[in-house]
Amino acid sequence: MSTQNLKTNWAQFIPLVTVFFFWGFVAASNDILIPVFKKAFDLTQGQSQLVSVAFYVAYTVGSIIYMIISFLTKGDLINRIGYKNALALGLVISALGTLLFYPAANTGSFPLMLSGLFIVALGFSLQQTVANPLAIALGPITTGSQRLTMAGGINNLGTTIGPLIVSFAIFGSATSGDTDMSIESVKIPYLVLGAAFLLVAVLLKFSSLPDKPAAVVEEEGVATSTRNSALSYPQLILGMIGIFVYVGVEVSTASNLPAYMESDLGFDTKDIAPFISLYWASLMIGRWTGAVEAFTDNMNTQKILRFVAPYLAFGVFLGVNKFMNHDLTPFYVYALIILVLIFADMASKGNPARMLLIFSVLGIAALLVGMATNGMVSVYAFTSVGLFCSTLWPCIFTLAISGLGKHTSQGSSFLIMMIMGGGLVSWLQGYVADITSIHTSYIVGVLCFAYLAFYAWKVSGILKSQGIDFDKKVSGGH
Repeated sequence: MSTQNLKTNWAQFIPLVTVFFFWGFVAASNDILIPVFKKAFDLTQGQSQLVSVAFYVAYTVGSIIYMIISFLTKGDLINRIGYKNALALGLVISALGTLLFYPAANTGSFPLMLSGLFIVALGFSLQQTVANPLAIALGPITTGSQRLTMAGGINNLGTTIGPLIVSFAIFGSATSGDTDMSIESVKIPYLVLGAAFLLVAVLLKFSSLPDKPAAVVEEEGVATSTRNSALSYPQLILGMIGIFVYVGVEVSTASNLPAYMESDLGFDTKDIAPFISLYWASLMIGRWTGAVEAFTDNMNTQKILRFVAPYLAFGVFLGVNKFMNHDLTPFYVYALIILVLIFADMASKGNPARMLLIFSVLGIAALLVGMATNGMVSVYAFTSVGLFCSTLWPCIFTLAISGLGKHTSQGSSFLIMMIMGGGLVSWLQGYVADITSIHTSYIVGVLCFAYLAFYAWKVSGILKSQGIDFDKKVSGGH
């Protein structure tokens, strides 16, 4: 038996996580583009959320294209061209999308801007399809979830610094409250990003990443079924809706926050970036907390790291903002809110259904507090949603594919398709904001969390009826 998978291959894993960084960097930077485009193109709040729609629907379109090509060629596309080549191809596709920002900026075309973002995310869809299973394959299956957690932490490092860098690139060091600027200021940052995509594509092409990694062996055991499709499993069907609303509430909470802070609290567009950064840093804080098991098997050390890891991640956020010369005073109080995350994580005892239920209820509470208050209290409440979203992806994903057996890969593809919720729920909240108010529109997020709480309760019974009952911590990240 080969021993290559008895421990994590760090020499291959480290270059792989660069693509996770890009996903986070661009996704969070969209929250800076939304208010910029809204002002430059004179859009309604609902129209401005087309940025999120174009970006996240591309994941679904990319998955469908991948499945169609695989079907027509009677074989899996990625297996045919190789994992490393597929990653490089995805990065090249994303780079082509950034090129559209040049003519779009020159002509002042909002549709062309959206087309550029769509193509960037189309490349991300292929990268996602490759990188997640590849991260699992670069070591023992038993620690695959911890590697995904680490990759999720790198993803959220990108979400933390992305809004800051893009905001600085667009607004520069201007200190006045005047945020009127030419849409052409968006052009250069995204051309530089495209060049970075191409550079990493070349580096990955010549890296030691395997083109044909050892297949991830599915667990035999629990309920091998004669069902002929992944869609015949109720845990998957309900889980697809779960992924849709989870990504939806995660993205829409952040993408509508700039408009709320501008219209209701009087913030300038250029001053909002640190708070968007804090929102995405909150996901990093939660995921770093979930990754502590990858570093030690000692239970006492794990207990200590559960307190150290989140504050270390918080320190990264503070350090980056200090480097950008932002005032840190408004953020110190957030250290107290992080305690809620830590104690909720401990209360879940690693059970994914219990964790999903607890964190969904806390998400509802955070949004209701934000809607019931004004000023900075509401901002902290809305921002803390990031903390309570941080653990939901691995919980939903694990519960949804449990017991699928040979249909696991098919089920995973269906779940990734539902990332489009990030765009559609954001648009829905923007539409609700246009007919009510942005403050009130966060009721959309409350309904999303309510469904997730229902799923946490319902799926436990479904899995037990199939002979599946586990109380093992899972982790990972989108």
